[in-house]
Amino acid sequence: MTTGVERAELLDPRSATAQVPGPYRPRILGVGTAATPTSYSQQEVLDAFGITDPKISSVFLNSAIERRHLTLPAPDMHGVRHSEPQGDLLDKHKAAAIEMGAEALRACLKSAGHELSDLRHLCCVTSTGFLTPGLSALLIRELGIDRHCSRSDIVGMGCNAGLNALNVVAGWSAAHPGELAVVLCAEACSAAYAFDETMRTAVVNSLFGDGAAAVALMSGAPATAPDGARGPDVLKFASCLIPEALEAMRYDWDRDQDRFSFFLDPLIPYVVGAHAELVVDRLLADTGLRRSDIRHWLVHSGGKKVIDAVVVNLGLTRHDVRHTVGVLRDYGNVSSGSFLFSYERLLDEDVTHPGDHGVLMTMGPGSTIETALVRW
Repeated sequence: MTTGVERAELLDPRSATAQVPGPYRPRILGVGTAATPTSYSQQEVLDAFGITDPKISSVFLNSAIERRHLTLPAPDMHGVRHSEPQGDLLDKHKAAAIEMGAEALRACLKSAGHELSDLRHLCCVTSTGFLTPGLSALLIRELGIDRHCSRSDIVGMGCNAGLNALNVVAGWSAAHPGELAVVLCAEACSAAYAFDETMRTAVVNSLFGDGAAAVALMSGAPATAPDGARGPDVLKFASCLIPEALEAMRYDWDRDQDRFSFFLDPLIPYVVGAHAELVVDRLLADTGLRRSDIRHWLVHSGGKKVIDAVVVNLGLTRHDVRHTVGVLRDYGNVSSGSFLFSYERLLDEDVTHPGDHGVLMTMGPGSTIETALVRW
């Protein structure tokens, strides 16, 4: 007897797994996370920059964030912190991405029961700085990974990019059974921290934190963690681009500050929320699954209003998004790797069971919502 998902794979040629036999379905083996060394409460960030404007303070203190990992500019001899030139920010991004990325990659491989020497494909994701050669090449040199390891870099796709990368690497994994692949998201959001007294800057500065997360994949081989736990199979992906909101989230050049600056439209949480149902229904189409059948929801920690909008539009409970809320509280929005921080917390709970289905969801510039369906 076949399940709804298995029937869909046999009948629907558009299914992401339709042409991949079951033994070659990518499976998640392990996950690892890391952050920069120093964390700040929201009030400590306000104090560090001498911010007293009540409107800006309110944005920080009502964000549902308690602490974030940040690498702030050192104060001058008068105790004042200044915005850093774009060149210094790029240097910060490179150093932090390599340091965090290496730590997250090692933790991921340990949880998957593998070594650096086992790695056959490394895909690095980042949107908080630009590197050529890319982060993948820098990490291969830094960690002494086999120079013949294939690699890819996904740059500039923003907070949704972790699932874009997982989609691509799942395809690589299915085509290379038995070979280990890792997606690594390394976001040094401190390298995008521009200081002025505008509300545009305040919204961004109140939200993002430094973080890196890695997830390991393999198809065509037994795939269990060292403790015997089985990771979920990756079944299907679905995307939704919202063209009318193309400019609602963007990272572009600020001529006044002579640096890149991130912009978030205040209406973006409601735009994302309004499209969440559309993309999830597309993800579950022809699977025989309803939203109520999904046991585990791992949603990007995009911000309090974003989470609330997704909860309302999908009919989720606060328990469903407990990991999302917890990651936002403890790390802020760590961009493309946020959903993997939530996945790690789910694993730590040890509440998944064979046959459970989960939905991974990220959102970001485009504006775009990305989703994936997994099954334990």
